[in-house]
Amino acid sequence: MRGGSAMSTTVTGSPPGGRTASHRRGSAAQAAPRARRRFRLPRASTTPGKLWLVRSSLVIVCLAWGALATLMVIQHASAAHDAAATDETLSLDAQQIYQSLADADVTVSTAYLYGRTGPDADRVRYQHDIAVAAADLKVATAASGSSSVGASLSTLSAALPVYTGYVEDGQIYNSLGYPAGGSFIQVASEEMHVTMLPAARSVYAQENTQLMRASAQATGLPLAVITLVAGLLVLVLLFRTQRWLSRRTHRTVNVGLGLASLATIAALIWLVVALAGGRSDLLQATTHGSVPAQTLAQADITALQARGDQTLNLISRTGDANFQQDFHAAQTRLSSGLSSASAQSASDGAGQIAAAGHTATAWFAVNQRAQQLDAAADYGAETQLEIGSGPGTAGTLFSQLESDLEAAINAGQTVFASNAAAGSGAFDGLEAGIIALAVIMAVGCGWGLTRRLAEYR
Repeated sequence: MRGGSAMSTTVTGSPPGGRTASHRRGSAAQAAPRARRRFRLPRASTTPGKLWLVRSSLVIVCLAWGALATLMVIQHASAAHDAAATDETLSLDAQQIYQSLADADVTVSTAYLYGRTGPDADRVRYQHDIAVAAADLKVATAASGSSSVGASLSTLSAALPVYTGYVEDGQIYNSLGYPAGGSFIQVASEEMHVTMLPAARSVYAQENTQLMRASAQATGLPLAVITLVAGLLVLVLLFRTQRWLSRRTHRTVNVGLGLASLATIAALIWLVVALAGGRSDLLQATTHGSVPAQTLAQADITALQARGDQTLNLISRTGDANFQQDFHAAQTRLSSGLSSASAQSASDGAGQIAAAGHTATAWFAVNQRAQQLDAAADYGAETQLEIGSGPGTAGTLFSQLESDLEAAINAGQTVFASNAAAGSGAFDGLEAGIIALAVIMAVGCGWGLTRRLAEYR
């Protein structure tokens, strides 16, 4: 009986495992639609759908604006740094190469007029000029990445030993009393004026152009204006979103959107302050620093050319009218350059430029008397007037003019260095700050709208 009862129970009852499997299949069938409903995007026509679209759009817009602002800051900061640190240095090196070479040529030509043995001071000055030119040439060659500048620098590197060789031969022959010494000095000067100075002028012009390009990029407005206008549009979009959300949810303030708005305002204010301050400093550096310094450097080069023409005229003893024409043309350019530099320069350099102008006027007057002596073939008196060391001589006045021009150039370079450093410093930390604020904007938008969206689930 017990066995039958047990068997009956086994046959008529349902297995526990069967009931569990059936129940699980039913539960899974019911859970699948719920899971699909949970992960399905809300329709765009519903309020949750609109919230989802607005949240996604605001996050993308904030990150996109942050990328644009970061790119703009990187471009301006990089250009400002290049203008202040790299391009200005190369421009000065190129300028000094030209001035050193021109001064070396003038010094050698003037020393020859003293006779067999020139003054020790002139020999030391010539050696110093050549050493400075060689050192600057090495620095410029190492830093140059332009093929055109590289070609001019290669020309200078090849011509410099040729020039110094001619000078050495001329000094040797001159010390022995041979007339060939003057011929070697003239050949050396021809090498300088035909080959070396044009190459040095090309290097200087190209490096100066690069400096102006970097300064223009650092102070350029198009991309900065686009970035600021885009930032204002983002701010308007955040404001309108908050108004729309307030009408929908009857809540006055959304903390996330408010945080994003504050981050946007902070980013825009920081950008405006940095761009305005940096641009003002860099424009000051260019307008009252590098531009007058370059104008004065050209004036100095012109003075050196005029001095060289005058001494070569004495060496050749030909009274060639071309020397006089070249000198008068140089006199006109020098006067014009000093006037332009005076108008461009800041107050710090105005005194030096005024002093250079007075000295140049006196130097022109002395050279006018020297030309009259040259026309009368009074070469002895002309030579003493040109190379004499007493007051009122051309040599003394030219040395004073060189000192005045150097002081004025240094004043312009000081103005550039201080203002360019301030302009470059205006962008310090701005890139990282803009990235951080853009992330805060995006996170604020995402967080603020996600809280509202969760209320519909």
